[in-house]
Amino acid sequence: MIVLQTERLRVRHLTPDDAAFMLGLLNDPAWHRFIGDRGIRTVDGAREHIVNGPMAMVARLGFGFYLVERKADACPIGLCGLAKRDFLDDVDIGYAFLPEYGGQGYAFEAAQGVLAHARALGLKRLVATVVPENEASIRLLEKLGLRFERSFEAPDSTRELQLFGMTLA
Repeated sequence: MIVLQTERLRVRHLTPDDAAFMLGLLNDPAWHRFIGDRGIRTVDGAREHIVNGPMAMVARLGFGFYLVERKADACPIGLCGLAKRDFLDDVDIGYAFLPEYGGQGYAFEAAQGVLAHARALGLKRLVATVVPENEASIRLLEKLGLRFERSFEAPDSTRELQLFGMTLA
């Protein structure tokens, strides 16, 4: 099911059929460095992750992480969406793209669409978390209008995270 479309992108619900793509993204070195190693090494594991993660969140809350694909060729290039994390008061916007699609404006384009989607859902505030060394992600958050609020230690690790936030008008 398509959630939204932009000029170049289609943002749609993940399905179990996206497992091979998800496996590649979950094991991309940048994912491991900036998000964390989920320990998923098989297509079956990726399929289970999709069903128990993004699909379950959409069923429970009406939003979640979505697959981003190019309209021109339906090529999956990344994820972008919304999550409600136990350790945050507000809904979190997040994104991850395969490295070969970086630097082309896709993350910004998809995230702008997801911001509009969040407004349409009636959300009043969005936050994002990022590790301090992920400078590209920080630049993107600031370009989207999110502002640094504070640093904190992630509850599930010893990593420091930075919290960015914005009020949705």
